[in-house]
Amino acid sequence: MPAFRYEAVDAGGATKKGVVNADSARSARADLRGQGLVPLKVDAISAQVDASGATKRRGLGEKLSTTELALFTRQLASLLEAGLPLEQAFTALLEQAERPYVRDLIASIRSEVIGGAALSDVLGRHPRDFAEIYRALVASGEQIGQLSRVLSRLADYIERRNALVQKVKLAFTYPAIVTVVAFAIVIFLLTYVVPQIVSVFANTKQKLPLLTVIMLAVSDFVRHYGIVVLVLLIGAWVMWRKALQNIELKTRWHTWLLTAPLYGKFERSLNTSRFASTLAITTGSGVPILRALETSRDTLSNVAMRQLVEEASDAVREGVSLARALSAQKHFPPMLIHMIRAGEITGELPAMLERAAAAQEADLERRTLTIAGLLEPALILAMGVVVLLIVLAVLMPIIEINQLVR
Repeated sequence: MPAFRYEAVDAGGATKKGVVNADSARSARADLRGQGLVPLKVDAISAQVDASGATKRRGLGEKLSTTELALFTRQLASLLEAGLPLEQAFTALLEQAERPYVRDLIASIRSEVIGGAALSDVLGRHPRDFAEIYRALVASGEQIGQLSRVLSRLADYIERRNALVQKVKLAFTYPAIVTVVAFAIVIFLLTYVVPQIVSVFANTKQKLPLLTVIMLAVSDFVRHYGIVVLVLLIGAWVMWRKALQNIELKTRWHTWLLTAPLYGKFERSLNTSRFASTLAITTGSGVPILRALETSRDTLSNVAMRQLVEEASDAVREGVSLARALSAQKHFPPMLIHMIRAGEITGELPAMLERAAAAQEADLERRTLTIAGLLEPALILAMGVVVLLIVLAVLMPIIEINQLVR
């Protein structure tokens, strides 16, 4: 049954907005009149779906955020665990939704579920909002009859992943702010302060110290060609991003990132934690191991590690154990392989993967704090050195004049 977004006026003259399910817009208006409302506007939410069945883009940012996705999953799991039918659960979610896009999305899903479609199939028509792993886990929950339990585990997974991303962002926020402020101060000193002060000594035809001459040259270059350099840097970054569309170049670059000094271990920990946590929830939700490996592979941001997982999947398909297949690939930490081997022996692979994922997330958090902790003093020291050179370039002519006067 299609869903319609309406705007109507009640008997007291107050305007009301909401969503109603009806066979047609005409039926929707009739239902509203039956509720004592005068419909002003009735729009079909199904009009947001294109010919292929996928959701049309409504504009920049029109999709579920990770926070909204976690909240949606947690609420749906709680309602289903409380014994509510799927239709009533979506009705409750619809009443609680605040953002118009979220209301429209829930109403669209609800109307199709009422029509008899499977929830996983309905979510597949909204790929921008629900990733493949999300849809695969929902389908698995429907097949084994444990949708509420799978959704609860999925909510835990999304919340844990959001918390990890938030920690990483917060750790690098302060160094980023320091970098921006440092560049702003240095550019201000070079383009305004240094020329104003040093020009006074230049007019006296006094021979300026070498440091002052160099600083004046740098200042002139920044003032005349600073914008050009900025444009060139932006252009180089855009060209690099386009060049990375070449899969061979991107693979070589990502392979180097895994072995890069200091950052390499961070890159490995980030992708390993994603792989382990995704594999834990997929295998624990009844997804076959090969499909679980495929889904876990797609969550990796490093192309080189994706290829390693593909090679491990081929080995598992031929009958090799998962631990042995991963041990043949480099860049996977020994601790993860040992935990997987123990899980395969004891028959508790999902539990062992969850422990391995927790350990990798703790390692990632530690490395993030280490890198951020090293960046902060390094940036402050670099800024201090640059400012000191600028101050010396200004003070040295003044000191020489004082010596001449004496």
